[in-house]
Amino acid sequence: MKLYCAPVSPFSAKVRMAARYAGATIDEIFTDTTQNPDELLIANPLGKIPTLVTDDGEVLYDSRVIMHYLDSLDEDKRLYPRNPEKRIRAERFEALCDGIMEAAVLVIYEKRYRTPETWHQPWVDRQWGKVMRGLDWIDANPPAFGKRLNAGHFALASLLAYLMLRFPGAWEQHRVRLTRFPATFDEHFPAFSELRPKA
Repeated sequence: MKLYCAPVSPFSAKVRMAARYAGATIDEIFTDTTQNPDELLIANPLGKIPTLVTDDGEVLYDSRVIMHYLDSLDEDKRLYPRNPEKRIRAERFEALCDGIMEAAVLVIYEKRYRTPETWHQPWVDRQWGKVMRGLDWIDANPPAFGKRLNAGHFALASLLAYLMLRFPGAWEQHRVRLTRFPATFDEHFPAFSELRPKA
């Protein structure tokens, strides 16, 4: 399988970590989406990462779609709990982390692609508000570690690593549980340091 991804992308990191955990063999193709590479655009008309091409030639995009595919590969290496109630909680948690990641990425894009004179600060503030509220909820409701990791753990690890990279000192504040999570996650998944978002 081929995965179009980028080292800095938190959504790519989530999928890369989950694939490693699930034992999937994937050829990672680091891709600069700003260059609109033909290979990526042919696979995914949106030109977004991560995009996965399976061994059968099926193309999957959106990180959650890819996560569900990885979950289906091996009954013994599932990324979502079998219990319906636990599964929906893991999926909801993943969706929350993904939403926070989306808001954080949009803040970066606003500052990257606009000059300071053309920033729309109310829009930036709105996105950052989503980040802060989401982090507060997670800090009050952190995921537990059981026998197995699930998609929610990988989403949160990717989110926090991205915030540590792009917004150091701007989000930690009173969130003691969240600041401790990466070290605890690393104990359960030693490949974290290798696969976490990096510039």
